[in-house]
Amino acid sequence: MLKAVLFDLDGTLLDRDTSVKLFIEDQYRRLEKALNHIPKDRYIQRFLQLDNHGYLWKDKVYSQMVEEYNITEISWQALLQDYKNEFKHYCVPFPGLLGLLAELKKKQLALGMITNGYEQFQLENIKSLGIESYFDVIIISESEEIKKPDPRIFRRALKKINVAPGESIFVGDHLDNDVKAAESLGMIGVWKKNNNKDKIEIEYKIEALSDLIRIVEKLN
Repeated sequence: MLKAVLFDLDGTLLDRDTSVKLFIEDQYRRLEKALNHIPKDRYIQRFLQLDNHGYLWKDKVYSQMVEEYNITEISWQALLQDYKNEFKHYCVPFPGLLGLLAELKKKQLALGMITNGYEQFQLENIKSLGIESYFDVIIISESEEIKKPDPRIFRRALKKINVAPGESIFVGDHLDNDVKAAESLGMIGVWKKNNNKDKIEIEYKIEALSDLIRIVEKLN
């Protein structure tokens, strides 16, 4: 019997690619005086390239950009602080997010989230999406001092809601860090397909968040 559904955040609930594009376009606009020697499109594309869908933290992204483009009017530290302060205002959920969480709650399922990242930054993004109150447990890697795919971070989340691995689903967009890591503990892994690997053969996968309801009902 299924008792809990746990989620990744970035790329699963948060449409991070869209959110980052909105943020970086507006960062250039707001700080154009310091950045106007760089063509806007070049600044945006280089940021997205270095960011690599969030797998390179922004201290390295901005320090690299400052060096490459000889940015002298603003430091990489100031650019990073702007990212920390402002990104939460650009967070875009994937379609159907609130409806999905409400439907899962109606089914009396415990809800959890496990996300890699910095605690305050990720909490602000979660609050921006308006979803914090739906979750019975939220685990962020910085505060745990371990991160996915380490199995301990999954175990800690399950322990907090008193659910066995075999009674739970984990939904994420990263095959190794999310799906395979969860399955290694005996959880049911559900892959939220992304644009990079849409032909992977896996038992449970979804394109839209609403597709998860069908899987939950099948498992129950």
